[in-house]
Amino acid sequence: MKIVHTRYFRNSYKKLHANQIKPVNDAIRYILSDPQSGEEKRGDLAGVLVYKFRVQDQQFLLAYEYDQETLFLIALGVHENFYRDLKKARS
Repeated sequence: MKIVHTRYFRNSYKKLHANQIKPVNDAIRYILSDPQSGEEKRGDLAGVLVYKFRVQDQQFLLAYEYDQETLFLIALGVHENFYRDLKKARS
């Protein structure tokens, strides 16, 4: 499966600390193995799935969409203002 990421995701990924990168990469691999593992959103964010995982003591959220050949990584971050920023990144 091909992975495509948005600029918003890329900027969030670049800001991660060295000890946060491995858990994020593991979460992406898990999503690749089971694309329906995330929780599907409704309303303005219909069609977007959000996978929640922990990095040390903090919960991270990873927003994505997928089709048969491609996984679109939209956003990555902690819960604070995540959905507000996700709506901006998606539009």
